[in-house]
Amino acid sequence: MSRSLFGTDGVRGRANSAPMTAETAMRIGMAAGKVFNRGNHRHRVVIGKDTRLSGYMIEQALTAGFLSVGMDVFLLGPLPTPAVGFLTRSMRADVGVMISASHNSYEDNGIKLFGPDGFKLSDAVESEIEAHVTSHSTIQLAEASAIGRARRIDDAEGRYIEAVKASVARRLDLSGLKIVVDCANGAAYKVAPTILWELGAEVVPLAVKPDGFNINAGCGSTHPEALQEQVAAHGADIGIALDGDADRVVLACEKGSLIDGDQLMATIADLWKRDDRLSGGGVVATVMSNLGLERYVGARGLQLVRTQVGDRYVLERMRKDGFNLGGEQSGHIIMTDHATTGDGMMAALQALAALVRSGKPASETFRAFEPVPQLLKNVRVGDAAAALQAQAVVAAIAAAEKKLGKGGRILVRKSGTEPLIRVMAEGDDSDLVKSVVDQIIEAIPRQAA
Repeated sequence: MSRSLFGTDGVRGRANSAPMTAETAMRIGMAAGKVFNRGNHRHRVVIGKDTRLSGYMIEQALTAGFLSVGMDVFLLGPLPTPAVGFLTRSMRADVGVMISASHNSYEDNGIKLFGPDGFKLSDAVESEIEAHVTSHSTIQLAEASAIGRARRIDDAEGRYIEAVKASVARRLDLSGLKIVVDCANGAAYKVAPTILWELGAEVVPLAVKPDGFNINAGCGSTHPEALQEQVAAHGADIGIALDGDADRVVLACEKGSLIDGDQLMATIADLWKRDDRLSGGGVVATVMSNLGLERYVGARGLQLVRTQVGDRYVLERMRKDGFNLGGEQSGHIIMTDHATTGDGMMAALQALAALVRSGKPASETFRAFEPVPQLLKNVRVGDAAAALQAQAVVAAIAAAEKKLGKGGRILVRKSGTEPLIRVMAEGDDSDLVKSVVDQIIEAIPRQAA
């Protein structure tokens, strides 16, 4: 079944432009309601969102769609994406929805759907929903007496806060640690500082004043410069930067240097292996993860399994083969013992547990391996698929692979969320890595940009 509405992480686009319009959102609600209308019980859907201005519009449109097909709606307000997965399962809902465009700027928005088990939907189920959105006549509206009801859940924040704290040992005490936390003016602006404070840390909050327009604006995990500066300025022990929907995280050590998802996975994997908590015999990562991570886990008798880019694909492989730790270099860390999707705060707490246990500064605790020189550049184009098929691009990639040989890797792919081609190379010779990336970029046609 073909797909044009759903991408690698739900539906995403410019707010108030197709497909991210109120009309399409309402149809998605109606279509998802039809697909998950199973059995004779009162059907429930929980809806969370981040702090974008357009979230109000999308939330109301989705609500109308679900109500019209007889589903009751529970509105959570601004909460991280993983909180929606958790509350979908906890509240025995039939569907969960997160309204967010993650790390994108406020002009964009998105819709992510969760099944009753709290996990994101498979490609097959998303395709089924998309078919009903396209063929609107297949949806049957509820009788007047069966229209759904909507209500707000006032204690949703508290429920999620307790779940996050429960993901680490109760004895975790952050007393004596000064922690800077950058909430990206996004979904975790209330819960993240609260979690750290309740565990005893001295908290320096950043980007916790959302106004509908400033989500991810010069802050958060995609713009960590402010975090790095404030860690140094406050003499903090560590810094935590979340993205707009708080399903990803990066850290900054006491010196202000960044700690990415690869270093976090390495540190957590080592901690869990020593505690006999690591399942599957290794870690699941994507093709973007550094060769240094692969060498690190291999030296410890573990395997690094790679998937295509996208946390959903990491999760699918984890569930299929029994791994309980996986993630992406960008900071999506998935721990299936505790959450159904990437959870920035749960990952941060696991990192803090490792920091406390080590008794060393963050700059030493999270330098598990020396990264292999890696370079990623993005090229904006109009038709990424056509550009990648151009003969000059194919030839440039082949030449680059030959130059790097077995000691390096080339990855050229189109983004699943933006009109970009991403060019990545890594190898032990940093000058050679830069050279091959630039050669490929030179070959990419821009005429359709």
